[in-house]
Amino acid sequence: MSEHPFVFLGAVSLLLGLAAGFIMHRSDFCIAGIFRDLFLFRRTVMMRSFVLLVVATMALFEAARLFGLLSAYPFPLLYAPSAANLIGGLLFGIGMVLAGGCVVGTLYKVGAGSALSMTALAGLIIGSGLYAEFHPAWAAFVKRTTLFPGKVTIAQIMGVDPFIVVLVVFIPASLLLLSWRRRGAFTHQAFAAGYLQPSRAALLLALISAASYVLVGMPLGVTSSFTKAAGLVESVILDRHYETLAFYKAMPLNFIHRLTGPEPLIGGVGPSYDTLAAIQLPLILGIMAGSAGSALLLGEFRFTWRVPARQYALAAGGGIIMGLASRIAPTCNVWHLMGGLPLLAASSILFLIGISGGAWLGGLLLLRLLGVGCGKAADGLCAPRRHGA
Repeated sequence: MSEHPFVFLGAVSLLLGLAAGFIMHRSDFCIAGIFRDLFLFRRTVMMRSFVLLVVATMALFEAARLFGLLSAYPFPLLYAPSAANLIGGLLFGIGMVLAGGCVVGTLYKVGAGSALSMTALAGLIIGSGLYAEFHPAWAAFVKRTTLFPGKVTIAQIMGVDPFIVVLVVFIPASLLLLSWRRRGAFTHQAFAAGYLQPSRAALLLALISAASYVLVGMPLGVTSSFTKAAGLVESVILDRHYETLAFYKAMPLNFIHRLTGPEPLIGGVGPSYDTLAAIQLPLILGIMAGSAGSALLLGEFRFTWRVPARQYALAAGGGIIMGLASRIAPTCNVWHLMGGLPLLAASSILFLIGISGGAWLGGLLLLRLLGVGCGKAADGLCAPRRHGA
């Protein structure tokens, strides 16, 4: 395969990552923060903006499909619904609350200098590697619990044109969004310099997600690279054991991209530089660099590490749970909630149900483990940037 597709995909992913990291840092737009605000603080502004993100992305995805701009519909690595989506979402919700950020939330906080998020990132890599130990048994469970084999979206399950289903959802959702806008329910009081209102961030992130689907062939996703990192470490330290793990040998990504064809784009979670690596590694670097750039421009960039040891333990544990859950689900919250959910993929709807319950349970567990509410003692896990000076 020529290297030119990798150069194109990597360059696009890097630019999208830079934009996403900048926007997320300025707005504190993190899925963990959205659910944390809802369940721990009873604040709904971020959740309304999340609804706006999903609805706007849904419209953009459908427009791209109608104009023939998509290489695959649904996008690759999105599967039929199974019990794994619900269980993985539940575990992911618990993990992201304990870690203080979802997968991209962790990345943009790493870019801003958070040692806690660096700890969570290490946990994500460890958890991703742990899954390989029981992959065959879990794959068999997924196969037994899969519903509607070969059908991914609600439209496919119902046997109707996707436009009909999108329209049925889009019209009432748009009316709800308009009513929130008239009441000023999207505006969030903020005290941080350069703060970007979450509703504006939602619209910008919807554009980024749609651009990724059109130009890269799939929406934003990062967790396969964490698994690659885990596999690389294991192949060096425990090479004989690594050779026995079938999980790292699979190559599930195989599709023809309309902008890079005619050769198929192939990739897997093994530690090789393939299509997934060419897409995700620049995206990861871009998110961290975009956040760092935002922090530097605001004069906020600093390495923060003076927090209680208990919070490091929570960040590490939460990261491990998230990494494990991202393989169990499979894939992470960004892939499902900013990619699959706007397509009305049944697996992503199940993931949403699971992550909602998991975030609620994670919030209760966080308060119990910290022994306090989300006040000064929980700073770094609970306090978002928008409440800073």
